[in-house]
Amino acid sequence: MPRKKPFSNKQKKKQLQVKRERKRGETGSGPNSRNASAERGTERDRDRQSDTSDSETTDVRRLNQQPSHREGRYDPNRYRLHYEKESREEVEKRKKIAMEKILEAVSETDLEVDINDIYPPDKGLDFPRRPSWHYGMLREELLKKEEKSFREYLEALQSRNPPGTLSHFEHNLETWRQLWRVLEMSDVILLIVDIRHPVLQFPPALYHAITAELHKQVIVVLNKADLCPPPLVLAWKHYLSSLFPHLHCVCFTSHPGQPYSTLLQKKRMRRKVGLGGAGGPNHILRACREITAGRVDLSSWERKIQRDAVEAGPDGEQAEEGAESVLMEHHSDVAMEMANLSQELYKDGVLTLGCIGFPNVGKSSVLNSLVGRKVVSVSRTPGHTKYFQTYYLTPTVKLCDCPGLVFPSRVDKQLQILAGIYPVSQLQEPYSSVGYLCERTPFQALLKLKHPSLEEGPKRDEALEKWTAWDVCEAWAERRGYKTAKAARNDAYRAANSLLRLAIDGRLCLCLWPPGYSSQRDKWESHQELPEIIALQGRREEEGAGDREEEEGESSSEPEEERDRDADDDEDGDDEDEGFVRPARKDKPKSNLTLNMFSVLGEDECD
Repeated sequence: MPRKKPFSNKQKKKQLQVKRERKRGETGSGPNSRNASAERGTERDRDRQSDTSDSETTDVRRLNQQPSHREGRYDPNRYRLHYEKESREEVEKRKKIAMEKILEAVSETDLEVDINDIYPPDKGLDFPRRPSWHYGMLREELLKKEEKSFREYLEALQSRNPPGTLSHFEHNLETWRQLWRVLEMSDVILLIVDIRHPVLQFPPALYHAITAELHKQVIVVLNKADLCPPPLVLAWKHYLSSLFPHLHCVCFTSHPGQPYSTLLQKKRMRRKVGLGGAGGPNHILRACREITAGRVDLSSWERKIQRDAVEAGPDGEQAEEGAESVLMEHHSDVAMEMANLSQELYKDGVLTLGCIGFPNVGKSSVLNSLVGRKVVSVSRTPGHTKYFQTYYLTPTVKLCDCPGLVFPSRVDKQLQILAGIYPVSQLQEPYSSVGYLCERTPFQALLKLKHPSLEEGPKRDEALEKWTAWDVCEAWAERRGYKTAKAARNDAYRAANSLLRLAIDGRLCLCLWPPGYSSQRDKWESHQELPEIIALQGRREEEGAGDREEEEGESSSEPEEERDRDADDDEDGDDEDEGFVRPARKDKPKSNLTLNMFSVLGEDECD
């Protein structure tokens, strides 16, 4: 008997697709049905927004592809990330460098970053503006005008910046339309940045456009303040205030005072904190009162903050609120929602706060913390928020969450990846970013790796070991047990993704410094405002590096397989990202771990 021919899943899917098409043709085989189907397809294509990201001068890579099988005008891929595609030669060149270049620790001054180096004033690093319009314009006329303006913006930007000099930035016009709508409808703008690298996410062109053209105030929110030492947080706050005198700087953290001592324990400790104990809502309220100058009654917001603090309690649990607040998600076509640029501020006595910023800076998390419970979905994957959403915090305060937008800049693409603006799972070459991270962090002391080319023995000298980015990935794969499926070799690609996720999540922390911080560190460590930052982070002043030796000896009682899942889980868990997690149950005992910023990785968790 002859052997049967193998039948793959791909062939099975194709067979089912042919069967469906045949059945569909039998049920609608008449000429009228075919004409009606063609007319519906033509009308659907005409109504769907055109994609202007594929201009004649750019080659765009679309990320976060979603299946689209629905009838109608809704397109799930309408707001996905569009970045400029890299050539295969460039990717292979970076991979070769990562395998050959010896890693050398950079000096402290190399960690200092000036905002003028990221956004040079003479390079035209602006953002696309909405062209002028009037209410007598037709929908198609307005769309064509916006598309033409966006193409001209891309051409002008690339004419002033040679190929390869610009970083990743958004090429999707639909996402920029979301920003235009939020800027028009908001009274005060909350520009949210990550405290680890705030100058990467603070475009000066956006600040000047809001203050000079729209005549509105900007509050920069230094989010995730618990991930940096208090003196560094204070230095960044004063640096931005000195560059932009009319800027209101506020520090914020969604999960203050969380004791963690090791890499894998931090995620578990976050599960014990609710949403009502965030640090910073009072500072945002104070800045809004200064801006509104009594034109809006914010007493209800103040009472809500006090009530949330009482309801959160010492365990961080938050009681569910009533149904008086309504979440309004906007799915409508923002291109046709023509808000008047000269609209009245604080209309009907309501203050509208627009939350804007780069992907993965925690915009939705800040909104959830202000509300006191989860109302907006969050994820560690960039581009999770697809369209702007509004929520009434109180009868006189309305919040508006905007999708994350990446502005053009001159920053290194490796640093952009470490900042979380590019999906790690879709990286073609993650090794150069791992090398960038290792040159700026004490990776050998933190990861406790064994060089793959040396055997362990009494004559082993760690000082003579020369590491490349590829060696680090192979050593981490060996330590974590990452193997390829067929040959059982060390899976360096998976190990590189794991290290990048740890860095993005703040468990392997890379913090940049403002200019002059290394020479003025003593000044910031003894600054009079330092106790306020420490109180915001929920720490004790005596906590520091002195507890490191004691905490490194701690071990986790979890099995190795479960610890691996905690470290490398990359699912879009809405309840586990940015500190927004399920409240802890009261029957669980409290942990007696103490906070130590310098003990990121423990001794026993990677064995």
